[in-house]
Amino acid sequence: MTIYPAIDIIGGECVRLVKGDYSQKTTFGKDPVAVAKEWESCGAEFIHVVDLDGARSGDMPNFELISDIARSVSCKVEVGGGIRGMDCAEKYLSAGVYRVIIGTSALRDPGFVREAVLKYGERIAVGIDAKDGKAAVSGWEDVSDIGALELAKHMEEIGVGTIIYTDIATDGMLGGPNLEAMREMAASVNMDVVASGGVTTLRDVEALKTAGVQGAIIGKALYTGSIDLREAIKTAK
Repeated sequence: MTIYPAIDIIGGECVRLVKGDYSQKTTFGKDPVAVAKEWESCGAEFIHVVDLDGARSGDMPNFELISDIARSVSCKVEVGGGIRGMDCAEKYLSAGVYRVIIGTSALRDPGFVREAVLKYGERIAVGIDAKDGKAAVSGWEDVSDIGALELAKHMEEIGVGTIIYTDIATDGMLGGPNLEAMREMAASVNMDVVASGGVTTLRDVEALKTAGVQGAIIGKALYTGSIDLREAIKTAK
């Protein structure tokens, strides 16, 4: 299993939210590039970056900063937040980002996902954010009537190879992941499932490993010190 340390960006700063609530923001670092270098020095093979401004607005307000992150580390970088068209995906992938994560558009514009996968293959992932089993979009501010599992199966049919599955209720709460939801998703699709939300202890990392997911994103727990990244990577291996 791969550990993905997370860097969430608002206004050029490294932040964490609680349950995706923009009003519950904690700033952990003024310099996301320095944070990325730190995670790489701890052994990270992949860094998960989210442009939270872009997730809300649907554009790329932190593009230059995220490009700097991708150029500053030798490990792979994936980016989500506001990627709603081919021009945006291409811009990131041309700037050194290894993989882009399509979120809102997976629900609203599956044709874009299909086109992106045809052109870029494994460099395209889809982010599915779930609240009570339903897919949420636009930076988690809108919850749809589409089930997360239903959306995942549709993405599999399109040809998507990786999904980033976030349980909103656990995100930023430091209360452990929704293991049942992650296990169900991993068992329901023939894709790599990367679990996100609530990873707080090394025991959580071990539990996700047995749940059958390919990777686990760790955010707040790294910033608060409740998980040491080197130990998490060792446990995941």
